[in-house]
Amino acid sequence: MASPPVEVMAPTTAEASWFCCGPAFGPCGTAGGGACGTCRSASLHCAWPNTSDACFDITRPDRCGDDLLRRTCGHQFFVKHLCGTTEIAVTVRDCGPQTDLWCGEQRCCSGNCATNRLIDFTPAAFTRFGSLSAGIIPVTIRS
Repeated sequence: MASPPVEVMAPTTAEASWFCCGPAFGPCGTAGGGACGTCRSASLHCAWPNTSDACFDITRPDRCGDDLLRRTCGHQFFVKHLCGTTEIAVTVRDCGPQTDLWCGEQRCCSGNCATNRLIDFTPAAFTRFGSLSAGIIPVTIRS
């Protein structure tokens, strides 16, 4: 039996932050495995605000005007820092960030701007783009 078609998400710009999950790694102490139970700070993992109804009820990206497709555990995104050429693949392993806390927040570099936090990276993923001390970076996300 064939799988149903996957809805394609058009590339979108957004802010990205970082979080800790799983065994201790770098600046992270031991933390839970995220909503999927398999999140690891040392891996190229991410959190997405629409992984389930329960997740969406917490993160509420719609309150910031963002209509996001449901992407569940194991989905892969391709993400590029707006200030560089590096693109990486990250896998959804958690729910987050709580987008509605930062509606309208904006990060720019070289005139390229992104608004609203729509994705969180593990430290291993975030450091592919730069230092964790940056805290938040503007990115393009495609599915």
